[in-house]
Amino acid sequence: MTQTEKVTVGALLSALALLVPAFLLHRAPRFAGSLTGSMFGIAAATLFVLLLSYTAMKRQAWVKERAKAWVSIGGLLSFHVYAGTVGALLGIIHSGHKFDSPLGITLVVAMLAVVSSGFVGRYYLVQLGEDMRSQQKELKLLRDRYDVIAAAAGGSTAQPVGDPSGLPLDRLLGAISDLEVAITTRETIKRTLNRWVVVHVVAAIVMYALLALHIWSAFYYGLRWLR
Repeated sequence: MTQTEKVTVGALLSALALLVPAFLLHRAPRFAGSLTGSMFGIAAATLFVLLLSYTAMKRQAWVKERAKAWVSIGGLLSFHVYAGTVGALLGIIHSGHKFDSPLGITLVVAMLAVVSSGFVGRYYLVQLGEDMRSQQKELKLLRDRYDVIAAAAGGSTAQPVGDPSGLPLDRLLGAISDLEVAITTRETIKRTLNRWVVVHVVAAIVMYALLALHIWSAFYYGLRWLR
């Protein structure tokens, strides 16, 4: 994920986080069934359907073979991230903050679970891995410096008092200890969040099933703006 993508997706997620609880301040019960509201809903549903193009290209070799001449897997992944986040925003706007029906509430929850778990996998875990690698390199350097001090003191009766570069020994040991704790903590978090794929896939299956039911019910009970 590029820096521009991080900033853009972060801004979209921030907007989404503000839109969800906004029903406490604003509600438009008839908006979802209006022409404008329906357009937002159709746009959101279209984006969510298009998200499946990334899954198809990633999982099906024959799709990947035919599509690679037109789009790269990386470009499709970026579209997947943007379309999912924008689709969720449009879906919340479409609801008009009318969270009354069990179907609508469950669909919104599933939609947010898909977006949030995708963000964890696409951004947070990647960033976590980069931080861990950086800290592991720094820890190795500090341990090497400590080994130099210990080796220098090995031939004398005096205890090592500091790093040849001027860093006091107690600070060097403190820095090593802090890094070890930080790396261990990050490893624990990473192991826990590595299950994000399971959450993402299950939430997506639930979301698409509920989305299909939502669309079916809209046609079954009639589109109000066509009456």
